[in-house]
Amino acid sequence: MTDLATLQARAMASAAPAPDEGLIVCDNLVRVYRTEGVEVQALQGLDLTVDEGELLAVVGASGSGKSTLLGILSGLDLPTAGRARVARHDLLAMKRRERLDYRRRTVGFVWQQTARNLLPYLTARENVTMPMGYARVPRPRRAERAVELLDMLGVADCRDRRPGELSGGQQQRVAIAVAAANTPRVLFADEPTGELDTASGEEVFAALRRTNTELGVTILIVTHDPAVSEQVRRTVRIRDGRTATEVLRPGGGADGDGPGVAEEFAVLDRVGRLQLPREYTERYGLSRRVRLTAEHDHIGVWPDRGAGDPAAAGDGAGQAPGGEQRGRDEG
Repeated sequence: MTDLATLQARAMASAAPAPDEGLIVCDNLVRVYRTEGVEVQALQGLDLTVDEGELLAVVGASGSGKSTLLGILSGLDLPTAGRARVARHDLLAMKRRERLDYRRRTVGFVWQQTARNLLPYLTARENVTMPMGYARVPRPRRAERAVELLDMLGVADCRDRRPGELSGGQQQRVAIAVAAANTPRVLFADEPTGELDTASGEEVFAALRRTNTELGVTILIVTHDPAVSEQVRRTVRIRDGRTATEVLRPGGGADGDGPGVAEEFAVLDRVGRLQLPREYTERYGLSRRVRLTAEHDHIGVWPDRGAGDPAAAGDGAGQAPGGEQRGRDEG
């Protein structure tokens, strides 16, 4: 007979979180804001895993929760519940000093507003060397690395200019050099091309890809622009505070590996929840509850039709529970 201690040990083991599966791991992340008696759920059980070395875009409409997610991952905000780890740093457990060190050494940032990224009274080279001082990089190495980064990103000729003497695209490329100065594990970019024209935006994306491939920095881009999926291999779409779909472009994107064929996937979280794309729910009349049928190689998802619905009659061969003809359009 199994004793109580053994049963308790088994229960604790089953309740323990699964081991990290990536450099960034978000598990059932919740963020609730309360202001003046009003409660806003910005994140509602979001799951996300990012592998080391990925170049990833997180896309969502205004209010979808993407900016809240970025604030949590960057160490500037705390979730209400759930689990968030970046490079094995537990973002919920870090103390103030640990959080400051995390922002200085583990992650880098590029914000949409160019004025937020650079100090206006310093040259491009001085802006890049400044964060190295906080990380106690030897002084001779600071200037050398600053020049290397500016050259890699195509703005070496701007090294002695101040931000006011640079174009918006040049400022953002210098900002990427600043973010990469302390060799972070992850670089976060918040709408990095939001204030730029198309040509400048393409140059900034090229700089981000170069930083990803040549320095091996994992990059997560947050944007509302769906077209960004053409620039990266993987795009995660957030809707209503949850991960809704992912678009994978194997061997493609703008990486120079060919056009690639984009394929969209729904995301199944760890407890089996699934968000169906709105175009499917509207097309097939799915709402509130649905019927599921287990097939030999897939799951059928069908509208719930009441007994009074004429379409509910006759569950004949080759038909779904609601009377719909089985076919390839099974949601």
